[in-house]
Parts: sequence; C-alpha cells; structure tokens
Amino acid sequence: MRAEGFAPVFDGESRVLILGSFPSVKSRAEGFYYGNPQNRFWKMLAAYLQAPLPKTVEEKRELVLRGRIALWDMVCSCDIEGSADDAIREAQTVDVRVILGHAPIRCVLCNGSKSYELFAERHPELLGMAKKMPSTSPANPRYREEVWHRALAEAFCGDFPKNP
Repeated sequence: MRAEGFAPVFDGESRVLILGSFPSVKSRAEGFYYGNPQNRFWKMLAAYLQAPLPKTVEEKRELVLRGRIALWDMVCSCDIEGSADDAIREAQTVDVRVILGHAPIRCVLCNGSKSYELFAERHPELLGMAKKMPSTSPANPRYREEVWHRALAEAFCGDFPKNP
C-alpha cells in the first residue's frame, strides 16, 4: 500500500535537523512524527530541552521549534506494510536542501540506520554534517538517551536557551 509521509517542521531559527526514515503506522494515524507512545523520541527530546513531555501534535510542534530543531523523514512516499524500515519499498526520498536553504542547520542527526543510509545515498556531499544516531524506536534494544543528549549538546555548542 502506498503511504505518504509528513511535511517538514522547521523555521528560520532551526539549527539541527533530525531525520527519521518514514512514519510508523501509529505516527501516520496520529498525523505527526513519532506518534507511537512507546517511541523514546519525545521523552528524550523533552528531557534534553528540560521541558514537559508534549502530549498533543501542537505541543510537539512547539517543542521542536522552540528548541530550534527541524524534523523530517528521508522517505516522503513509499509502498509499505506495517512500520518496519525493512518493509519500505519504492521509496521516494526528500531533498534536505529544501530546509538547508531556509534555516541555518548546523548538523543532521539521522534517527537510525535506514535514515542515515538513505541520507548518504541521496546527499553524499552533505555527509560531513550528518551523524548516525541510535534509533529511538521501541524495537531498538541498543538505544541510549545519553548518546542523543551528547549529540544535541555538541550540535548546539552550548548556546541553547534551556527552560528555567
């Protein structure tokens, strides 16, 4: 079944682009990124930003923008059954230069191997600004929150305004 991804979330203040592979079934049902409540993404990001855990799509959108983070997935459209990255077929990938042309992105954090693999194939000239991160998916037993926090801290070089 052909499925469509989401539009990117970013603004002119976005400094870090977090790229997933493609929205899960639960994310597609919610209509926003990382919609599976078992996915660690929102918990990890809220902890890093010292903010309350966002519950609604609007709260999630506000959190990433306030945190100067952009969100997108490498696949904008594909044939897929279920949620597994291995199930992605006939993928149409995005051009991240759409965001890079409108926001001062310092680095790209690829949420998982598939995202990084697709990024490397589509944008080899930008690999110097990309980092493969452990997937926040509940299916990833090797996930470590401190790896994400360290990468975000390095990307922002200490200039992120934390919540009081």
